[in-house]
Amino acid sequence: MNVLLCSINTLRGLYDISGVEVGQHFYWQIGSFQVHGQVLITSWVVITILLSSAIIAVRNPQTIPSVGQNFFEYVLEFIRDVSKNQIGEEYGPWVPFIGTLFLFIFVSNWSGALLPWKIIQLPQGELAAPTNDINTTVALALLTSIAYFYAGLTKKGLSYFSKYIQPTPILLPINILEDFTKPLSLSFRLFGNILADELVVVVLVSLVPLVVPIPVMFLGLFTSGIQALIFATLAAAYIGESMEGHH
Repeated sequence: MNVLLCSINTLRGLYDISGVEVGQHFYWQIGSFQVHGQVLITSWVVITILLSSAIIAVRNPQTIPSVGQNFFEYVLEFIRDVSKNQIGEEYGPWVPFIGTLFLFIFVSNWSGALLPWKIIQLPQGELAAPTNDINTTVALALLTSIAYFYAGLTKKGLSYFSKYIQPTPILLPINILEDFTKPLSLSFRLFGNILADELVVVVLVSLVPLVVPIPVMFLGLFTSGIQALIFATLAAAYIGESMEGHH
């Protein structure tokens, strides 16, 4: 009973953090739902960039690849290597999912540092990277949770749930809580790092607007890429763990 109550409280906490707000926001009212309009706008921009890049990459492949084709092939090989190292030989079907997570987070993070969002004026609030909003990172974390549950159930059927009593039934409460804490750690790690990076840049620009913020911005670009890689690697590791049944 205590385990069930802890699990319910964890889920309730994960739902409650969707209401966390930093600064002002521009809201859209869709029926009875209130959504963060600025997050949808910036997410659509990121999706447009990714779709346009994908169309360019596959539009006219050459036997002797161009510089652009070489770049896209390198990105694909990098994502395949990450998926294979974490999932194993059955990584193939999961490359699109891991690649989508990595590219969306990577471009979202970099968009916060490279695109002049503040030029666009909103009635309230301001535009920022999609991953600067807790709702985005929670959604990505929940998608990852659904993916590794699906991978485990597809591979093992209902016997997948036997992992909760391994290596001993005494660890049942800890094993159950582990699956609820994974999306929490994924979402807060990404959200916290991106938010902190943007806040540091904003403060430095307001204090010393010329030279000092530039190194911090370059450091932020590096950190943003690392965060995308960490999220994608952990997602692949969780999927591989659920298929193999070991920790």
